[in-house]
Amino acid sequence: MTKYVINGGKPLFGEVEISGAKNAAVAIIPAALLVDGVCRIDNIPRISDVTMLLGILRQMGARVSVTGRNAVEIDCSRVDRTQATFDDMRRIRASYYLLGALLGRHGRASVAMPGGCNFGGVRPIDQHIKGFTAMGATVNIRNGIVTAETSGHATGSTIYIDVVSVGATINIMLTSVLAEGRTVIENAAKEPHIVDLANFLNSMGADVRGAGTNMIKINGVKRLSGGSYSIIPDQIEAGTYMVAAAGAGGSVAVRNVIPKHLVSISGKLREMGVDVFEGEDAVVVSRDTPLRRTNIKTQPYPGFPTDMQPQISTVLCLARGTSIVTEGVWDNRFKYVDELAKMGGNIQVGGRTAIIEGVPALTGAPLKSCDLRAGAALVIAGLCAGGVTEIEGIEYIERGYEDIIGKLRKLGADIKSVYFPDNAELTARGAS
Repeated sequence: MTKYVINGGKPLFGEVEISGAKNAAVAIIPAALLVDGVCRIDNIPRISDVTMLLGILRQMGARVSVTGRNAVEIDCSRVDRTQATFDDMRRIRASYYLLGALLGRHGRASVAMPGGCNFGGVRPIDQHIKGFTAMGATVNIRNGIVTAETSGHATGSTIYIDVVSVGATINIMLTSVLAEGRTVIENAAKEPHIVDLANFLNSMGADVRGAGTNMIKINGVKRLSGGSYSIIPDQIEAGTYMVAAAGAGGSVAVRNVIPKHLVSISGKLREMGVDVFEGEDAVVVSRDTPLRRTNIKTQPYPGFPTDMQPQISTVLCLARGTSIVTEGVWDNRFKYVDELAKMGGNIQVGGRTAIIEGVPALTGAPLKSCDLRAGAALVIAGLCAGGVTEIEGIEYIERGYEDIIGKLRKLGADIKSVYFPDNAELTARGAS
């Protein structure tokens, strides 16, 4: 077993370069199935979710070439499969975007139900199904496989999403770009990676309008051709390093960002007494005074992102006073709280609300990550705590953070990846 080992209590100083957006990449890669030609995609993050998705496309017959550290070429013009039921599908939530892409291209899709982080109970896809059905598809779920099929091509329709859903918005977009007629998505999600997906599709010849507002209109086209595209910077990775600097103290320049995407995070850090200076494509986060309490409620964009809730809640453990954090998007996203309690954190959870009483300090402890963003929060806790923290379950963290060890070490953090043999391996060694 490999763990992260952190010797904490050291402030962070320097610069960190933010990678391409995970949530954009895992939507854009399946979207390549709609393109009749070569897609050249730059600023692809080197994370395990991307590696798995590219592998799934290869298994389906796509030609995928890594042309640089953060660049790939994808050619799906010869893919004629309508099924994607590989084992890797169950390990990554974004695999359900293959449903919309295959349905849009072939009029039929059969895809294994997705996996990924387990913090919200069963992730419903009812709004996805509502969209597919409105565009003429018949949808069935059997033995963990979702099958959607139209009599020919999908047809444009007006679809109202009952509860704002990033996943449903993206899947409906993917199905509609090659559909016959116009599709209108009402109550659409507005996240930056939805805008990025729309820009990618438009660069390949689609006609998508209104992304970033609550109404997206897509006029179906006959064909998408190849081209080049560069993915936006990762809003959540940037926010994670901003919050890490706020918790550990010091001064960190977070570069290759779009400051507009970080407004809600910057605002809350300022309420906590942290200095945040915005540049054209960077933010500088500095703190040398005690943290102040604040209240947070996660909401769809442009509200405070649910994917930043564990990270900022961790730092609020060290703020003076009582903070209240309300999770407005997912159920059961406070599983990491028990790990923070091992370090001396004082958090009481009731339903979707956590009451956090600030403590003077956290103490290093053995911890276990339970999902991607909770894992990032535990890394931040280890950076802030006195003593040594060991974190297992790092495969969750590496789903969404490129070279987190290297980036933190450049900021002066004492963090490393260490292999620990398990009991069976130790027993085998002893027997030999």
